[in-house]
Amino acid sequence: MIRIAVIVFIGALAISAGVTALTVSPWWWLVAVLCAGVAGLGTYDLLQKRHSVLRNYPVLGHIRFVLESIRPELQQYFIESNTDGRPFDRDVRSLVYQRAKGTEAEIAFGTERNVYDEGYEYFESSMRPRPVPTEQPRVRIGGPDCTKPYDMALLNVSAMSFGSLSANAVLALNRGAALGGFAHDTGEGGMSEYHLRHGGDLVWEIGTGYFGCRTADGGFDRALFAEKAARDNVKCVSLKLSQGAKPGIGGVLPGEKVTAEIARVREVPEGKTVISPPYHQVFDTPRELIRFIAEMRELSGGKPVGFKLCVGSRREFLAVCKAMIEEGTAPDFIIVDGAEGGTGAAPLEFADHLGSPLTEGLITVHNALVGAGLRDRIKIGASGKVATGADIVKRMLQGADFTNAARAMMFAIGCIQAQSCHTNTCPAGVATPAGYRWSHFTSYAFMSKRLPSICALIVRFRVLTTRTVRSSARTRTLGTSSGATDTVRYPVPGGNARLKRETRSYMGSSRPPPEASVGVHRQPGQSPVRFSGFQ
Repeated sequence: MIRIAVIVFIGALAISAGVTALTVSPWWWLVAVLCAGVAGLGTYDLLQKRHSVLRNYPVLGHIRFVLESIRPELQQYFIESNTDGRPFDRDVRSLVYQRAKGTEAEIAFGTERNVYDEGYEYFESSMRPRPVPTEQPRVRIGGPDCTKPYDMALLNVSAMSFGSLSANAVLALNRGAALGGFAHDTGEGGMSEYHLRHGGDLVWEIGTGYFGCRTADGGFDRALFAEKAARDNVKCVSLKLSQGAKPGIGGVLPGEKVTAEIARVREVPEGKTVISPPYHQVFDTPRELIRFIAEMRELSGGKPVGFKLCVGSRREFLAVCKAMIEEGTAPDFIIVDGAEGGTGAAPLEFADHLGSPLTEGLITVHNALVGAGLRDRIKIGASGKVATGADIVKRMLQGADFTNAARAMMFAIGCIQAQSCHTNTCPAGVATPAGYRWSHFTSYAFMSKRLPSICALIVRFRVLTTRTVRSSARTRTLGTSSGATDTVRYPVPGGNARLKRETRSYMGSSRPPPEASVGVHRQPGQSPVRFSGFQ
């Protein structure tokens, strides 16, 4: 009972100090108030039944909770090195910040990474450099059934919904897209006025909740979809099957968060809880999926329509390829979202253990389309921790035609990786749609002055990053008469694997990408066993 005696003793000190303050000097009130506060807190800790630590260690136990609350900051700023932070290390975050601000983004004295570590990735350089292309490479999105193809940039803004991001974060991203000439994915939360105000090219994403084109009972409203898809800003339509952060899970938006503005954007009743199921109501089989995509393309007036998924079962994706062949039509693009994606709040089990990482997902989709004879009509996008020029090149070597970035774009407008996006307490205000930080980040008086500079941050980051991609064309391996060979190494179970992709023109080629080959090194000195094409 020592803790009780200590609390009683401190309470007695408070009383004594109060008496002294009345008789000797008013300065003793400071001691009296301090002791009374400690005694009161200790008494509360002894009586409460929620935390055993506070009950056993009154007052002192609060130190544990204080340290726990600042643990992420201590870890990020004082403990982790430049290369071991997660999900993005200090080097990558600093690179994005520097490029967004237009400052020097070079390093001196060599790499800090151990180039002999297991799993170290590198590109093979060439003895035959080539001139850096001056034009911005683009990828034509649109198959034979598409009448309004779109030329997609190599790096674009990935899907983030209004409501998840604050209003002026969306404004900044869209204006940056308009200035820089790249696309902005709306996310599944609907197409708001903030997506439309500055005229940036939009990829309108439709999720299982059909927000923005939703009937009263939560179904797909074809007339409303056709009306909104006809807008000039909408260049492509993306049907979300799943996302890397939480494949196979839906979502619930509590009624208290469904404000009048959110309700208007999402076409839902104000103040009522909205449920996004983990499945689509409009289709249930692969053939129904392909027919629905064809219907969406027709309703949109011939604009490119595709779908996004985090690859799970390889057999299921092969069934979708078979459905494309049987139906005689196909999506114009497929966006592969890696399990390392992270802008959607999700349970730990889903974020850590569900879905294929981007490398495996890309190779699966690319090889499946090659084997099915569909690769020449379907473009592949890649999203999931894309932040640097090396990330773009790596994903294109693995089968992608273009890439999307979400968190890197958030870094460019001020995100500090506090990992509190879902709590409405984002310290930078980027992911805080309401409250004190929101009012400062998104107030008109503040943002009317800062918005142009924030948009410039996004444009500068993207320009400098894609410039490194074009420069990497000078570091290719020596090629044969059929073209050059680009190589990236990455870890697989059993050894190091080499992903090889031959291209006659490194970027922006109108020729469909060739099949990928993977070589697994069994033992030192042995030739790798190669698996090529559709498996």
